[in-house]
Amino acid sequence: MKTSFIKSGLSTLLLAAVLTGCSSNPVVEEQQTSTDIEDTSVQTGQVDTSAIDDATVEVMTADTVFYFDFDKALLKPESRAALLEHSASLQNSPRNVRLEGHADERGTREYNMALGERRANAVKEFLVLQGVSPGLIEVISYGEERAAAYGSNDDAWRLNRRVELK
Repeated sequence: MKTSFIKSGLSTLLLAAVLTGCSSNPVVEEQQTSTDIEDTSVQTGQVDTSAIDDATVEVMTADTVFYFDFDKALLKPESRAALLEHSASLQNSPRNVRLEGHADERGTREYNMALGERRANAVKEFLVLQGVSPGLIEVISYGEERAAAYGSNDDAWRLNRRVELK
């Protein structure tokens, strides 16, 4: 009997504390007149593009998504051309990059994780062979977990078999 009285007293006290903490005072807003508002014109900014070097421009124009054939981790010719631009950029201005490997939904989760990693490692190997420091490149595989397109058809599968350079 005594413990139930203590428990109910404690719960009442806790409820009172919560309700007190949640109370608020009403906010009184002052009414503004049209004379209180100052200049509302919008100022536009200027961007100084003189600081952008050629390597930065190359990264912005080169593809950053590289697609693969079904169940393959071989680079396509169009991927190699874009990766050559990225390798030149990374040699001129080194920075860390992440290669995210992906696969379509066909196959087991474990198989697709391994396939995504093989694809990302194929891109890494190509960049390293071009002279990019391997320490700048991180490889991660998402397998089928982060689909670019949803659906169980050739178009969706083609978009999901990829490596993204970030």
